[in-house]
Amino acid sequence: MEERRYQSASGAPLALRCRQHSASCRELAVRCPRLQLRSLSAVTSAVWLAAYGLFALCQVPSPRPPRLLVGTPAEKGGGRLQNSMVLSAAIFLTLIGFIIYLHFVKIDQESLLVIGSLGIQVTSSYASGKESTTFIEMSQVKDVVINEAIHMQKVIYYLCILLRDPQDPQGVSEVVPLFQSSKPRLDCLIEVYKSCHEILDQRKTASQPDGVK
Repeated sequence: MEERRYQSASGAPLALRCRQHSASCRELAVRCPRLQLRSLSAVTSAVWLAAYGLFALCQVPSPRPPRLLVGTPAEKGGGRLQNSMVLSAAIFLTLIGFIIYLHFVKIDQESLLVIGSLGIQVTSSYASGKESTTFIEMSQVKDVVINEAIHMQKVIYYLCILLRDPQDPQGVSEVVPLFQSSKPRLDCLIEVYKSCHEILDQRKTASQPDGVK
């Protein structure tokens, strides 16, 4: 297995792993930076500080008629109960948000498995361990190309699969973008593009009748 270092469009470090299973089967995986403890601590601290601030605002006394300065035990207990409820809610919301982020947002790896005789399998591996897989039959694949787009006044490049139109063999029915989470730069996309086309070109050559070039 070969591993090379690249960067994403935003400058984050990426790792491209290429594994050759056979002459017509190759797996290409782009690994994103893992979740850092510093970022997690910063988000947790921000949520808890916001909870403390909300509790402090709720404790601001409103104008009331003069009354005795000594509170009853029930009032003191109610204040402690409110404090506990605010902190418990902050911890609960932090844990729920963290689980949602790991399970639905944070992607650790995006992989592309190209099998010349079957098709292309696209897999996204989330930080929680969940995997999302899409399989495209090779008969539906028209080509794999690198497109360019303008985003935030910048030109970015992305790899995509062109699906063949069943009604028009020369047309394209759908464009499937790849590596949308990691967003590798052009040099990394070129490596993936070359690896994909080595297998696609082998299939095209094998499917041609003898004597046709």
